[in-house]
Amino acid sequence: MGFGLKPREEKFYGYLLENTQLIRDAAEVLQEALNRDGDLFELMAQIDELEKKADANTAKIVGLLHKTFITPLDREDIYSIAHKLDDVIDCMQGTIERMELYNAGAASEGAKELAELVGKSAKQIDKAFSHLPEIRKQKDKLEERCARIIEYESQGDKLYRQEMAKLFRECNDPIEIIKWKEILLHLEETLDICEDIANLLKGVIVKYA
Repeated sequence: MGFGLKPREEKFYGYLLENTQLIRDAAEVLQEALNRDGDLFELMAQIDELEKKADANTAKIVGLLHKTFITPLDREDIYSIAHKLDDVIDCMQGTIERMELYNAGAASEGAKELAELVGKSAKQIDKAFSHLPEIRKQKDKLEERCARIIEYESQGDKLYRQEMAKLFRECNDPIEIIKWKEILLHLEETLDICEDIANLLKGVIVKYA
């Protein structure tokens, strides 16, 4: 990371960036799961592995916080951001897990679109965190990334409501309603957590940019 950072700063930013890349990878697995009509065992194994790596990185960040007197950002911000990044992958994992456990059928186009919005948000999160080491110089780009994430969440809210209404209106099988209600809720919650990350980053911008 060529920004002239101190070794401890490089570690903090490095672990955070590793987790944002894991989020991008997890979002790709999620989209593949929503577009697949069949066995999700292989994709479940992939998302589980990504979640384990994210957990390990989060533990490293927390451990580093305990050992470091001066941190590149407020330690409370680092702690909150690290756990929110971990929460995103947890929520994506929970979505695929429910699809597999419930033996859910083919996803609706709306559910696929929600997964696409998660994918777009994941890419913006990854790009946003690449700007953090030079937050003063990259303030405008970072704000733009945050704005896009928040816009994707807003689009997701509308789409989620439409899909839920459609589910209850058109599906006659109460079991299928229960299955997809849970899955759609997890997709929407994933976007909510992405928005939480954007808002945390906006707070960091106010403090440091």
